[in-house]
Amino acid sequence: MNPVISSVEFENRVISAKYRNLMVRAKVVVVDKTSGEQLPEPVHTISSPAPNGLLRLRLPDSVKPGTHYLKALDGHGAYAAQSVEFEVS
Repeated sequence: MNPVISSVEFENRVISAKYRNLMVRAKVVVVDKTSGEQLPEPVHTISSPAPNGLLRLRLPDSVKPGTHYLKALDGHGAYAAQSVEFEVS
């Protein structure tokens, strides 16, 4: 089972994304592509036992403009999946 983050949409500082094969306790974080830095917030923890779903994250005003992507980490903090890039303006 390969975890996947797909169908990323970004509008009005809200990120919507579909995911597949992410297990309970996986975390989805926002990463700044330029620096490679994982942002401290927002973080979405998968709580549903169903491995497929939709997540929504609201970016705080502190998130600077630039290219970002979502990264999923499994319950142990290891890389699981990555989304396509999106632009924050």
